[in-house]
Amino acid sequence: MTRDDVMSWVAAYEKGWRAEDLSAVDRLFTEEARYLRSPYAPPLVGRAAIRDFWVDDDEDGGVFTMSAEPVAVEDVDAVVRVLVRYGEPVTQEYRDLWVLRFAADGRVEHFEEWAYWPDKAYTV
Repeated sequence: MTRDDVMSWVAAYEKGWRAEDLSAVDRLFTEEARYLRSPYAPPLVGRAAIRDFWVDDDEDGGVFTMSAEPVAVEDVDAVVRVLVRYGEPVTQEYRDLWVLRFAADGRVEHFEEWAYWPDKAYTV
């Protein structure tokens, strides 16, 4: 994978997520992909589980912006720094690191999110 390949995948992820396009999950993730919403959470396994998570009925469909940049790309592994801001004006912000492992076909087989937001405790 190159940095351009990774950022193309991130752009497709954002487009699918923004549109709540469940078919995008099939284009983005392998059949048995593991999706960790937190490094300590049990993974969602498989596209069906990812699709169920992808569309949140509690979301108000609000406005958000997203920016991303690759931190590291080596072979099939990548780390991407992501900033998401919800609302206009902004009411919530998340800074994430996405740890990605790509399969040979360019889809992700492992997605791990490390999300932080303002005022979230980072110590016990």
